[in-house]
Amino acid sequence: MVEQTLEQEKTANRRKSGKPMLWVSMISMVMFFAGLTSAYVISMERDDWVTFDLPDAFYISTFLIVASSITIILSQRFLKQEKRQMSLILLVVTLFLGIGFIWQQYEGFNELKGLGLYFTGPGSTVSTSFIIGITLMHVLHLLAGVIVLFVVIYNHFKYKYKPNDLLGFELGAIFWHFVDILWIYLFFFFYFIR
Repeated sequence: MVEQTLEQEKTANRRKSGKPMLWVSMISMVMFFAGLTSAYVISMERDDWVTFDLPDAFYISTFLIVASSITIILSQRFLKQEKRQMSLILLVVTLFLGIGFIWQQYEGFNELKGLGLYFTGPGSTVSTSFIIGITLMHVLHLLAGVIVLFVVIYNHFKYKYKPNDLLGFELGAIFWHFVDILWIYLFFFFYFIR
């Protein structure tokens, strides 16, 4: 009886602290990217600023990341309906879409190199350094999201999520949506502010 009460208290405490801690970390990430994009805007006033079209791969990666948000939403819905197999399939699809996003970002960097635009060195410009640097920082956050997806998939296999207890899944999904929304913001920022 005492063990059951302690377990219930631990679960309640995790629920109380899990989401607020995640929100605090996401707010700090928003501030980080706000600082980077502000520096980008200020640097546009430089004489050596170069404008160019975004790589086609960035458009593809944007589609992939939006699709990944849809698949994780559907996965969570199926899990709530106790359709575990379909939920797991959609989680794995989300993972592959995330990996596809990272690959397309890499392809976008290669497209920039093909145009003679580099992150550093003689062929670099302030604008390409900013775009590649900010995008690379986002990719690192997305890699963290991929690790989170691996953990969620592992826990899904272990039957740790139940329709009335999805905290770990919810936290993973919130973080995944956050990095998705962050990319959409960055994409439109780079698209409209050149």
